[in-house]
Amino acid sequence: MTQIQFLSVSLFLLTFLTAGPLCLTLTHAASSGGKWALLKPNIGVSAMHMQLLNNDKVVIFDRTDIGRSNISLPNGKCRVDPNDTALTTDCSAHSVEYDVSTNSVRALTVLTDVWCSSGSVTPDGRLIQTGGFNDGDHAVRIFRPCSGCDWEEINSGLINRRWYATNQILPDGRQIIIGGRRQFNYEFYPKTLATKAYNLPFLVETSDPKVENNLYPFVFLNTDGNLFIFANNRAILFDYSKDMVVKRYPQMPDGNPRTYPSTGSAVLLPLKLVQGNVIGGAEVLVCGGGLKGAYASAANGSFLGALNTCGRIKITDPSPQWVMETMPAARVMGDMVLLPNGNVLIINGGSAGSAGWEYGRNPVLNPVVYRADNPVGSRFEGQNPSSIPRMYHSTAILLRDGRVLVGGSNPHIYYVFTGVLFPTELSLEAFSPSYLDPGSANLRPKIISPVSQTKIGYNKLVTVRFTVPGVVNKNLVSVTMVAPSFTTHSFSMNQRLLVLGGGGSVTTVGRSTYEVGVMSPGSGILAPSGFYMLFVVHQQVPSEGIWVQIR
Repeated sequence: MTQIQFLSVSLFLLTFLTAGPLCLTLTHAASSGGKWALLKPNIGVSAMHMQLLNNDKVVIFDRTDIGRSNISLPNGKCRVDPNDTALTTDCSAHSVEYDVSTNSVRALTVLTDVWCSSGSVTPDGRLIQTGGFNDGDHAVRIFRPCSGCDWEEINSGLINRRWYATNQILPDGRQIIIGGRRQFNYEFYPKTLATKAYNLPFLVETSDPKVENNLYPFVFLNTDGNLFIFANNRAILFDYSKDMVVKRYPQMPDGNPRTYPSTGSAVLLPLKLVQGNVIGGAEVLVCGGGLKGAYASAANGSFLGALNTCGRIKITDPSPQWVMETMPAARVMGDMVLLPNGNVLIINGGSAGSAGWEYGRNPVLNPVVYRADNPVGSRFEGQNPSSIPRMYHSTAILLRDGRVLVGGSNPHIYYVFTGVLFPTELSLEAFSPSYLDPGSANLRPKIISPVSQTKIGYNKLVTVRFTVPGVVNKNLVSVTMVAPSFTTHSFSMNQRLLVLGGGGSVTTVGRSTYEVGVMSPGSGILAPSGFYMLFVVHQQVPSEGIWVQIR
């Protein structure tokens, strides 16, 4: 963090006590659906980073230089770090494993500092987690989805320090790690034969000397194998294999920054496949963020209103242009989650200020669903509110049962639970979209085959058998694949949804039992090798997913 972010908590208290009642405003959008449930009031750590693994367990972690957490390390372990500014000997855990099926938490041991780090999952299901702060800025950490497993750490696994970087899985299974604080370059993991980092001038172009508004860039693997990279208010199409920019996209029309600390969020909208190939191209949606100057203004005690716009662009068009849309409420530090039915959930964040210690205001408690296939002007639908503000350092991820796991929020340098606007939040919630309402039970499919953990190849016919309790509209059945994402700081790395088609129509094979054939993605460019959640969707209501491994 910059020096100005390390304001003491006492200075923050003085700021908010003189800021007036506006600081306590809770922003609500019109609500119409969804249900909230508190899963755990205290998991011991604040969920700054989350990753769902293919054993239905979620790896959650915060940072190691924060002082004592609320959960002890296992087996009497302690972390000893003479350079730690908070606690040189720390016997508390800063990472946990959350078991979705049992709603239980297990403490994990991470030794190097994971603060503001990045990661993604390998084709065999391991979480590869990279970078962080201080002794963790060159570290690579590995977490395997196995019973009783813990972190493995490689202290010098990276070429350059990576703090606020973004990871993207490539078609060959490697990760490209892009940017980070004062790192205008990228590297690969595992390391290539040429063990070096490669300069990326675009990151220099989008950096502000006062505020690096290009951290945690939004990165997506395009359908041509190149990378769409968005930072600040601009984007490029980048050929990493040739180290060259293929295309420069227009600047977003309002000119405001959308990446950290003016933190908006972004998704690659669902890719629709026929016979294993994409039809209709690829589109990116970028929503919310902080006004230009919001970070500096917040440092001076003035909290500017967040952006209430989204920009949508077809990145595969020869002459792409941004189409701007207006959200029901302004939002900074929000998360965007792809739902199994292809809709986008926008959740968490505030309506004023910026990312950074104590810099966000006015929690937005109502999620919003964005229906990408609806006409412009009818795409946003407000949802029912949570009662827990989720501000700086909050997260949200999709679970296999269709719920969205929501956690985190710690706007403070250390854990602070009293005397502040937004206390450190250690709870986990689940948001159940309206497709999980009891009234939709008769429409909800249940997958019979294939079984979970099935391996499938590229461009193969996959026959999916399922049941539906009520009357089936065979014309409104689809099959989707969703990649589990690594989520932190309002961006879900490697989040990807594919709508499969081209295998045949739905047929009846028994009482309330049906089959549909679909073609798997044609290559690793469309779906990098690894584990995905596969869903059957009927009239916008998804089944519980199963895990499939494509390779």
